[in-house]
Amino acid sequence: MKIISGWWSRHMFLANVMVYVDPQQQDEGQIRVAEGIADKFHASMIGVSASAIDPPFVAEGVIIEQTTEDDIKRMRADLAAKGEWFGKITGRERHKLEWRWALESPTAFLAEQARAADLVVFKRRKAQSDNFHYLDSAEAILRMGRPTLSVPEGVTGLSADRIVVGWKDTREARLAIRDALPFLTRASKVTVAEICTSDEQDAATRRLRDVASYLERHSVNCQFDVRVHTAEPDAGYLVRLAKSEGADLIVTGGYGHSRLGEWMFGGMTRGLLQQAPICLLMSH
Repeated sequence: MKIISGWWSRHMFLANVMVYVDPQQQDEGQIRVAEGIADKFHASMIGVSASAIDPPFVAEGVIIEQTTEDDIKRMRADLAAKGEWFGKITGRERHKLEWRWALESPTAFLAEQARAADLVVFKRRKAQSDNFHYLDSAEAILRMGRPTLSVPEGVTGLSADRIVVGWKDTREARLAIRDALPFLTRASKVTVAEICTSDEQDAATRRLRDVASYLERHSVNCQFDVRVHTAEPDAGYLVRLAKSEGADLIVTGGYGHSRLGEWMFGGMTRGLLQQAPICLLMSH
């Protein structure tokens, strides 16, 4: 097989797909999605999992409860067993599969390990207050510096034959389109949409013509759609557009910030993560 070097090679192909697996996970959804992507791009897979060790519970200077050595042995055994389960599900050759785990914060560990991946896949879950024991998707997306694919409950495959791109003229949206090129170039139809105010329609059309021209130079079959803000939330419009286009992937920037140590999403990003019944590819 001929090896293509340079920028084209880096952006048209994925060499390594990483997937986060919760230690208690029983379903195979996001693993199957990651496996399908890895197969499509002839990529390697890295499974990642982590369990955080609870700090000692202290009251009036006395340790009331703490994690024992037996607890730690059990946690190690559980993570090793999850790795065996992961390997059996994928059935991939050893040189194309790796399992990484640690006894530390799932979010911190995944953010660290993402350096080895072209794409990070994780299962989307309902917001929980316990971000110590579970992956905090908001913080992960905003910290990893890699495109992330969030997979909703019940989804086990991704064709990415039809894709909707939510465009804003921002750094994050530009990164998202560049990071999504391996998928966009293989899609039969890509729809790029911008939602703007009524007095911004002409400017939005000029912006989307530029984006469409950029994508067409990469042999992407695309169209664009300018919509004026209505009472419907922007995320709801993108979800509805994806449904009407028969798309199973939405690409957007991941918008958020840190406030007093808590990672917060903007309205569009939060709305999509809560509402979209299909996969989301986001870059920050």
